[in-house]
Amino acid sequence: MEFTSLYSAFDLYPSSKGAATHIHQMSKALFEHFGSGYLYVLGNERLPSFQNEGNVEIYRFNEVIPNYLKRAEAFGIRLSMFLADKPDLKLAHFRDIWSGLALLKKDRTYKTIFEVNALMSIELPYRYPYLSKKSLLKIKDIENFCLENSDLIICPSKSIKENLIKISVPESKIKIVTNGAELKIEYSDIQDLPAEYVIYFGALQTWQGVDDLIKAFAGLKDYENLKLVICSSNRPSYSKPYRKLAEKLGVSEKIIWKYQLPKEELNTWIRFARLSIAPMKETERNILQGFSPLKVFESMATGTAVLASDLASVREIITDKENGRLVRPERPAELSRMIRFMLDYPEYTIELGKKGRLTVEKKFNWEQKNKELKEIYANLFKFEQQ
Repeated sequence: MEFTSLYSAFDLYPSSKGAATHIHQMSKALFEHFGSGYLYVLGNERLPSFQNEGNVEIYRFNEVIPNYLKRAEAFGIRLSMFLADKPDLKLAHFRDIWSGLALLKKDRTYKTIFEVNALMSIELPYRYPYLSKKSLLKIKDIENFCLENSDLIICPSKSIKENLIKISVPESKIKIVTNGAELKIEYSDIQDLPAEYVIYFGALQTWQGVDDLIKAFAGLKDYENLKLVICSSNRPSYSKPYRKLAEKLGVSEKIIWKYQLPKEELNTWIRFARLSIAPMKETERNILQGFSPLKVFESMATGTAVLASDLASVREIITDKENGRLVRPERPAELSRMIRFMLDYPEYTIELGKKGRLTVEKKFNWEQKNKELKEIYANLFKFEQQ
């Protein structure tokens, strides 16, 4: 079988994180369009370094290198070696600058698409606050190299596109393919669901605003049976500071923690929540970079009402009072009052959830995004075929 496409991502795949969902959906469209392809991703000790899936060959970089930048560099070097005997490659679609360094060679014979979900020069300082200025400048240079030399850039939101234009990326070079959600959702049978709860799910980075949610929840102690369920895509150790905050505020026993749940189980927790909360902060990461929160799409797809921070990226998905509710970010008291309002008017909240589901059906389902991406692939080669 001739393999002519490659999707590369410096991310663990599969995993419980939103990045893995995105990798699955985007690479699926790529391999369906070309009929086959290579998937080059990160692995770990539990995942095989090679996996044959018929028309897709999965290669994983499994080398254990604790230092992030050294591992990223090694990942790129190994990808360069992998490409050495792939003369039939027609398109390389990548979602990180480390892949870009390997793929954007001057003598390349294939097209390239840089999928920008985040700018590492903005994102990494939140994950590694002790990164040196020298390292950040180097990352910025690599980022600019990838933006300038890729044939096309795709991103999941208008806010990211606008911010890329502000740093001199030509508008004509950028295409938007928003995130989405599955319409046919698989659930599992869970026997111990609380009678009444609200939910947060996703990662526990500081910009996600989980601390604001816990503070807001502390203002709802009079709801004796109400629980806050936090389904973390991270390991339990990441929740330690939030558990300490909950203990300090006297709500530890009202918070249920779940970690790295299988997708079907997570879907069930979302589906039966009174509302799903996405309390993102007003940070440089969310404002100057932009984002596209999968948790909002996936909550809406289950029919569960969403309460989220009023940020430009979120307003691309939710119109306040129409298909969800928005509150100003980093204001726990306001967030608490809105949770209270939505709990006290359940019929109103249920109706918002139904309208959220309709929004996903009309505008934000993965089947649509798959078609949009395939059109982009076709157009990239259109002139060569004439």
